Amino acid sequence: MGKLERENKKRVQKANLKKIILQTVAGAGLISAALIAPNALSALDKLGLIPRGRVNVNRSRGRLIEKGLIKYVGKFIKLTQKGEKELRKLEIKDFSIEKPKKWDKKWRILIFDIPEYRRKIREDIRRTLINIGFIKLQNSVWIYPYDCEDYINLIKADLGIGKDVLYMIVDFLEHDQDLKKQFNLS
Repeated sequence: MGKLERENKKRVQKANLKKIILQTVAGAGLISAALIAPNALSALDKLGLIPRGRVNVNRSRGRLIEKGLIKYVGKFIKLTQKGEKELRKLEIKDFSIEKPKKWDKKWRILIFDIPEYRRKIREDIRRTLINIGFIKLQNSVWIYPYDCEDYINLIKADLGIGKDVLYMIVDFLEHDQDLKKQFNLS
């Protein structure tokens, strides 16, 4: 395994642990700090989420507290508003849209115009669209063959970009044969 692969694997493991801790705290509301302790590693390892001994839960918990994503309330840990928002972002990135058995022959086109000072949000949207399976038609113009309006509305609300994003359902798109092949549509 090369250096880049090891670094990428380590980054993915940290992100997974971050998400697991945030989900655990969110699911419990208030959770005892003892439940997010190093002995929790064995449970995560059994689930195949992290390799044994590679991740320090205490260090991860400390970083989440430093970033303001979780906080102590007495002997318990609670998710902050910032933590809730971060968890939604992590869940959105991992979201997948169920593809129907039969395509309705309509294209979903997403157009966005996000100013330069909000570059990070623009990059987050692009990354999310790629993860879902959208294909880039032109700069800031993306296409997908399946209904995803609810998901797009969730992204718009979560990132506060409602006015900057336009979602369209198109019945006809000229020269769409290559797109049909890319999406494996008949």
